[in-house]
Amino acid sequence: MSEVLRDIIKRNRAGQAVAIPSVCSAQADVILASLLRAQTLDRAIVIEATSNQVNQFGGYTGMRPSDFMAFVRGIAKAADVDLDRIQFGGDHLGPQVWRDESSDSAMAKAHELVTDYVRAGFTKIHLDCSEGCVSELAQLDDEITSARSAELARTCVNLADDLMFIVGTEVPPPGGARTDECGDIAATSPDAASATLALHMDKFGEIAALIGGLVVQPGVEFSPVQIHHLPMAKDPKLIQSIADWPSVCLEAHSTDYQHPQVFPRLAQLGFAFQKVGPALTLAYRQALYSLDIVRSLSSRGERHLSAALETAMLDDPRYWQSHYQGDAEQLLQQRHFGLADRIRYYWPVPSVQAAVQQLVVDLPRQIPDPILWQVFGQPVLDRAEDLAGSQIERLVRAQIQIALDPYFFDPSTGGTQ
Repeated sequence: MSEVLRDIIKRNRAGQAVAIPSVCSAQADVILASLLRAQTLDRAIVIEATSNQVNQFGGYTGMRPSDFMAFVRGIAKAADVDLDRIQFGGDHLGPQVWRDESSDSAMAKAHELVTDYVRAGFTKIHLDCSEGCVSELAQLDDEITSARSAELARTCVNLADDLMFIVGTEVPPPGGARTDECGDIAATSPDAASATLALHMDKFGEIAALIGGLVVQPGVEFSPVQIHHLPMAKDPKLIQSIADWPSVCLEAHSTDYQHPQVFPRLAQLGFAFQKVGPALTLAYRQALYSLDIVRSLSSRGERHLSAALETAMLDDPRYWQSHYQGDAEQLLQQRHFGLADRIRYYWPVPSVQAAVQQLVVDLPRQIPDPILWQVFGQPVLDRAEDLAGSQIERLVRAQIQIALDPYFFDPSTGGTQ
């Protein structure tokens, strides 16, 4: 399966502005909408899970790697999506989930983590050992990071040979992402990126050829309330960092909320792998909140869904509390509308699930167009007309797909297909 990814790398390195979207989400509606769009466009897509979402202990989703694989495949089969177009990736696999333990203990669990991912059938493996454990620096140097990543890689290749490793990380330094003199997010320097890749190649030794991607910062980022857009006229020259390795591409994280023209530009700059996640779960929330507004316009006149989520977030603040700052009103706004979309952690809560189901029950089977015009954009309404399912299902999937569409740009024109 990694041959699909290697072909994209080959074409990108040959000068074609091609890329593949990596959807990093465990939300069922996001996965379904993304797979349906890939099927319609006859395109490949990567579906990824992070070590926090999915691990040998269940992660915050309650799923182990084999569970996640079965979960996604089940969604695909039910929707008649070709399984061959789906590439499965593991994101930020390493010891960081257990960084409050000793490095020996955390790395032992990281070996178990990657073992479970590879055995489950994941082939795109992002190894990230950049975060320190107890009694270590918060961010480790490339020497330690690459050595630990190589250890994990050797565990992986003992289990399967159809693998592609992604190395490096875009995690900002303590205090947040740096900006340059123009206020733009500072891209990784080509020299630093090249040094990171060279060290990984050296530590990986005889399996270095399996490295297919390098994660670097191209100059994109978002905070709970702000988007840092790619400076289109700048060339960070990061393609130079992989010049000596023709089978390696660049991978961009935190590309959510960028302007549509950014994605073909990133492909031109060597970023054949483009990751998205919170923008899609935010679109899911946006669609459901829009439908909740529709319900509030009826005789019922209440917005139960947002109230249920607010209660869930206040009852268990661990998923948002350290990510948002401000006074009470600002925190309220960020909990529900923040671009980090920490609200996504609360959709599985039983009371929230019950509120979603009640919303579906309360809404009419066919919402009149004049009401829909108040809360949904015309592109979403047009897309919903092309989809199958109930009106509510079509609207939710359409909202997600419109957010994903820019990643499926036409390589020949740079426009959305």
